[in-house]
Amino acid sequence: MFEVGGSFPPEEHKDRVSRYRKNRDIVTTNKNLIRRVQEQIEQDGRRYVYANYAALICKKAADLLFSESPIYNAGKEGSPEQQAVDRIVKDNALQVVNYEMAHGNAYRGDSFYKVKWAQDYRGALPESDDPYRAIIEAQNPTYVFPEPVAGNKKKITRFHIAVPIYEESASRWELFVETHGPGSIISKRYLLSPTSNQDGEVTSWTITEELPESITTATGVPLPLVIHVPNFALDDSWEGVDDISEHAAIFEEINNRLTQIAAILDKHADPILTVPTGVLEEGPDGQPIMRAAFAKVFEVAGQGEVEPKYVTWDGQLEAAFKELDKLIDTLLTTAELPPIALGKENAGTSGATGLAVKYRMGPLLSKIARKRQYFDKALTEALYIAQLLEHAQSKEKPGYTPTKPHIIFSDGLPTDEREQAEIAQIRTGGKPTLAVSDAIRLLDGLSDEQTAQAIARIDADEARVNGTVDASVFNEGAA
Repeated sequence: MFEVGGSFPPEEHKDRVSRYRKNRDIVTTNKNLIRRVQEQIEQDGRRYVYANYAALICKKAADLLFSESPIYNAGKEGSPEQQAVDRIVKDNALQVVNYEMAHGNAYRGDSFYKVKWAQDYRGALPESDDPYRAIIEAQNPTYVFPEPVAGNKKKITRFHIAVPIYEESASRWELFVETHGPGSIISKRYLLSPTSNQDGEVTSWTITEELPESITTATGVPLPLVIHVPNFALDDSWEGVDDISEHAAIFEEINNRLTQIAAILDKHADPILTVPTGVLEEGPDGQPIMRAAFAKVFEVAGQGEVEPKYVTWDGQLEAAFKELDKLIDTLLTTAELPPIALGKENAGTSGATGLAVKYRMGPLLSKIARKRQYFDKALTEALYIAQLLEHAQSKEKPGYTPTKPHIIFSDGLPTDEREQAEIAQIRTGGKPTLAVSDAIRLLDGLSDEQTAQAIARIDADEARVNGTVDASVFNEGAA
């Protein structure tokens, strides 16, 4: 895949990498993208109006997938296996990593977990302050080049992570390549010759020389330390399908329609005034001085009385707004994004129960369930590999058995607590399901001590109102 005289990115991966870059520009409203579009319409003196529906689609997917942390079950509560998984999740801030990967996955179509045995600050601190540990991080898919099995493009045997870096000290581009296979990592370096695009950004290179240093590192894990997470995949390729590319034409048309409407409104925000003949000042030639472009007024001669009025043109605005509404409705339908998920007016949320809202969210929840199965598989494998890596690389043998955890995802929807309480009441025959102390602690956000004080005050209040007294007073003076 990486040979002297070859190109980087490799020819068979250029379309994929280009798609990553293009979709990222759309989602992040890259200034160069907006500038290029602006240049196309500048001749008409219009201003480009951009509505970033692409980012909305990606954020909603990430919100419902990982707005709440999943539950990782690796054994009984307090077991060494459960403690190990909880520690790995916490040490790697896996909730943040997952959320960012879900967002990037939506516009790229691919994400990759990378597991490694390293220090947080990569050797900047002594090992006593920054010990080696199993790190799970997101690997930029732009630099990952999977190598599938011959005859089966769904099965990947090796992952090449190739990162081009400009070395300031040597004034040259170098390509650092890590090849991750079962049990080992092979590291190589190459010299590159860069090629820039129209914006002056270096986007491709030619490999000119392979440097002699080559390092093979044994991982002790019988699996590659890179895990692929497709956004959605077909059965004949490992490459994921993103949520943005299929809507490119609708995005462009929505923004074009917004730009056209804005141009019409701007053009007629300061309209020209027409007045009857004889109102304007006459020039030396006896003709009225009419400077429509400057004074915004000119005379009109008519058979009857002419009333002063502004010259306006609706520019078929009603039809334009109707088309805009249809375009947005089509986009939301094809993107499986119901209006209720956006809190749009007349979305049917008034007086709706949590269950009713959930039913209306059906298309989006199905889409999230589709994405979730890929993250479930990849996260389970990443956590299992991290445990295997600890056992292989730790100086002291860990006191637990590597376990593939069972992951429980939330649906990402807000909980209708009243509805849940009513369901609990029905199922328990009206019995209490929550202690008073727990209710006060949850509702008021109090500590245990503050909760006890609140309950004591409540009890005292009840005694005062009900006239309750201590029964022992009736025994005073008894023989």
